[in-house]
Amino acid sequence: MLVSPRGGRGRAAAAAPVVRRVIEQAGHTPVDISGSSAEESADAARAVVAAGAQRLIAVGGDGTLNLAAQGVAGTGTALGIVPAGTGNDFARAFGLFGLSVEEATATALGPTRPVDAIRTDRQRWVTLSVTGGFSVDVNVRADRMRFPKGPSRYTVATLLTMPGLRHRELIVTVDGQRTELRSALFAVNNTRTFGGGMAICPDADPADGLIDVCAVGPASRTTMLRLLPKVFEGGHVGHRQVHMMRGRTVTIEGEMDLVGDGEEFGPAPIRLEVVPGALQIAAGASP
Repeated sequence: MLVSPRGGRGRAAAAAPVVRRVIEQAGHTPVDISGSSAEESADAARAVVAAGAQRLIAVGGDGTLNLAAQGVAGTGTALGIVPAGTGNDFARAFGLFGLSVEEATATALGPTRPVDAIRTDRQRWVTLSVTGGFSVDVNVRADRMRFPKGPSRYTVATLLTMPGLRHRELIVTVDGQRTELRSALFAVNNTRTFGGGMAICPDADPADGLIDVCAVGPASRTTMLRLLPKVFEGGHVGHRQVHMMRGRTVTIEGEMDLVGDGEEFGPAPIRLEVVPGALQIAAGASP
């Protein structure tokens, strides 16, 4: 069991005792491998998988899930999810968001299905998305906020960050096809949503062997404000300043910092490649 390294407070810390109880009631012995930092937690995940662990349960948000993925991606070890973070976007993709801790833990102990993951050229895996531009500015602000709680924090952070909107020169290469544009934000997604339920890539399927790209820009603040409420339902797709792409490999170039699965990922450039079935997710039978 891997609990968020920030789990000394908040939902992950509150969920952990319940998760342990449900695991024990199912006849298993939980072992907490949480570290005091992200690096320690990722190393612990790799170590227990190398030692033969058959299942790892991530208790936290998308960042905690990313740490667990560093150990289980490309192996046969099952990955369970108890969503107890801020965005929980990966959990949303499998109908786990909104479950009680008991229900999510029971699911995390159940059958698995193969799911894609994104391999980067930095020896790190991504489960959800890699983003840049305005979305990173929003993520940084949201991480500093203590109110409101939950996914609405990203909406409030978006509105507070909007006055500082700026564009970056972006080069996106998808399966060898190069596109240059001035971008306010972009997202390379394995699943439909990011930022607490925003359907930035509404047609993304984490089991189709492809990754989806959404690049917005150039766009004024007024246009961005008009698009914002549409993003939650994917209504931004089709706008002339919204560019959608899909492929197996994506390279992002430009002077910008990146966020992967809600965590700082360093500056561009970066190369991303989808690996079909790299994860065995405990999320019930395939739809």
